[in-house]
Amino acid sequence: MATQLTLEVTPRELTGSGSVGRMRRNDDEVPGVVYGAGADNVNISLSTRVLSKAMQSDTFLSQIIELQMNDNAERVVVRDVQRHPANEAVTHIDFLRIREDREIQVAVPIRFVNEDNCVGVRLGGGTITKNLIEVEVSCLPRDLPESIVVDMETIDVGSAVHLSGLALPEGVTITGLGTSDDTSRDLPVVSVSILRAQLDEEEAVEGEELAVTEEGEAVTEEAGEAAATDDAADE
Repeated sequence: MATQLTLEVTPRELTGSGSVGRMRRNDDEVPGVVYGAGADNVNISLSTRVLSKAMQSDTFLSQIIELQMNDNAERVVVRDVQRHPANEAVTHIDFLRIREDREIQVAVPIRFVNEDNCVGVRLGGGTITKNLIEVEVSCLPRDLPESIVVDMETIDVGSAVHLSGLALPEGVTITGLGTSDDTSRDLPVVSVSILRAQLDEEEAVEGEELAVTEEGEAVTEEAGEAAATDDAADE
C-alpha cells in the first residue's frame, strides 16, 4: 500500500476569485476543495510551502492522503491540480474522499529498475525507449501501490513490455487494458531497440572502414605494379 501523507488544512469561508486571489497573495495559501463519498463539498486552504514540499514526492498524486481539519481527519486522493499558466504555481487543488469498501482509480507512476544492467543495452547496444511513465489502476484504497515496477535487466534488443506484462500487486487491475481479446489497448510500456540514428552511424563507420580498406588495397596494388615495372626496366 502507498505510504500515507498527512496534510493540515483549514476550512475556507470565503469563495470567489477575488477573495481567493487575496488569500494566495496575502496569506501564502492555496485554495482547494474536498468532495465525494456522499458528503458535502468543503472549501479549504493549505500552506503553499507545505504543499510544495509534499508535491516534490513522485508518489504525491498516487497515494492516500489524510487531511487534518480542526478535530476531523479525512482520507483522500488528489483529483486535480490547477497551475498558473506563466509560473506553474499551484492555484487550486481538488481532493476526492475515499471509502475503504469502494475501488478508486488512480494514475500510478511506473518505476524502471536495472536500466544500467539491461542486457539489450549492455550486450546488444540498444537504447531504452519509455512510452509510458504512469498507468491508471483500479483497486481498493488499502491495495493502492506507490508505483508499478518494471525490471529491465532481462529485456533484450527487439523486445518490449506491454501493459498486460506488468507485474501488478494482488487486487490491482489496469483500467484501460480491456479484455484479453482487445489487444489494441495493450500499449507498449517500454522497449529496447536499435534506433535509426544508431544504424546510420554504424553504416557511416562501416563505410569509412571500407573506404580505408579499399584505399589500402589500391595503394598496395599500385606499389606492386610499380615494383613490376622497375623489375622489367632492370632486365
